[in-house]
Amino acid sequence: MSGYRDLLRTRGVARIIGAQLTARLPSGMLSLAFLLHIERIHDSYAAAGLVLAATSVGQAVAGPLTSRWMGRWGMRPVLILTLSICTAAIIAVALLTLPVWAYMLLGLTAGLSTPPIQPAVRTIYPKMVTSRQLTPLFSLDASAQELIWVSGPVITTFVATQVSTVAAILLAGAFLVGGGVWFIASPEVGRVRIPRSKRSFGVVLRNRPVLLATITGFLLVGSCAAVEVGVIAVFGDHGAEAGILLAIWALGSLAGGLGFGHLPIGPWALARRMLIVFVGLALAAFGLNFWWLAVTLLIAGAGIAPALAVMFAIVSASVKFSDTAEAYGWVGTGQLIGAALGSAVAGFLIDDLGAIGGFYAAIAFAAVGMLVPTIFRAWHPDLRGRDASPLPDTEPVQVVS
Repeated sequence: MSGYRDLLRTRGVARIIGAQLTARLPSGMLSLAFLLHIERIHDSYAAAGLVLAATSVGQAVAGPLTSRWMGRWGMRPVLILTLSICTAAIIAVALLTLPVWAYMLLGLTAGLSTPPIQPAVRTIYPKMVTSRQLTPLFSLDASAQELIWVSGPVITTFVATQVSTVAAILLAGAFLVGGGVWFIASPEVGRVRIPRSKRSFGVVLRNRPVLLATITGFLLVGSCAAVEVGVIAVFGDHGAEAGILLAIWALGSLAGGLGFGHLPIGPWALARRMLIVFVGLALAAFGLNFWWLAVTLLIAGAGIAPALAVMFAIVSASVKFSDTAEAYGWVGTGQLIGAALGSAVAGFLIDDLGAIGGFYAAIAFAAVGMLVPTIFRAWHPDLRGRDASPLPDTEPVQVVS
């Protein structure tokens, strides 16, 4: 743990992690808040799943595009524009009573305008620490972001059940605005300039580690989205059990990320971490009571942050600095498409089979997510003893002091 303490003492690291976590806290709140809100209005998990899917599709489409814009127009202008539009769409979902198609349109708008904070911070990190510290920083970040999934569901469930689902959505919007402004105002966002990429849009996907991380992230997050819908279906929206279980699941991921963060990243690293997720979810399906799910989701969670940290590292080590934002945008797009499909498939299976349908969907996504990095392990770079920093561009990168 001393290595993590040293990282947090590095100038700006603690501040930028805190700012981006606050701005991204709605990621752990909005899907659950939208699910509870739309299901309560339209009395259908399928309807709620469609709204979540539309939101995720919007995020998926925008991810690599807005990330690339940051290299053209700068981080701050892009972040300010997207933050303003996204906030307006979230408020509309909360305050207006609409048919499902209209909620889907608003969800799509919110998704399309989601501020690209995650690609921005992943691009900033290599300029803040030494090459030796970069892989541990990715691990620390992947672990710290689990605080989003620990606190987000608990806060949302409490506010939605004790106050209203409208209040839960508005609170998520408040975190988005507050955290977004904090992040945008951070000095690191102004210091680092992303050089304009000379490659055509989408070419970075020809990079095999980027493609591997995108596909595996799609499957991992699809599994996570299905679990979230399944847990809500088991315990409903009238108590705290669902939020507590999702928090336990995230705590498992936090512990796994911190525990595995120091391990070298070899070509089997991603497959092994996905195996942990699959085993935990497969066990969960054998009993849908609170304590059994608490134990099995804790096991499954232990593989999530470590798997994400590996994805971040192999992408960073495989692309030029000018392509990192777009590469992370595509990885995020894969994850968001997974969230869209995972939510939608789980919603329809729950309506057809009951709550267990959500877990069936999660297990299927996790199983394929384990097989992909196993079959395509040749695409996985061996980072044991290697620097995970991005490849240098052929021209100097401007850094404002």
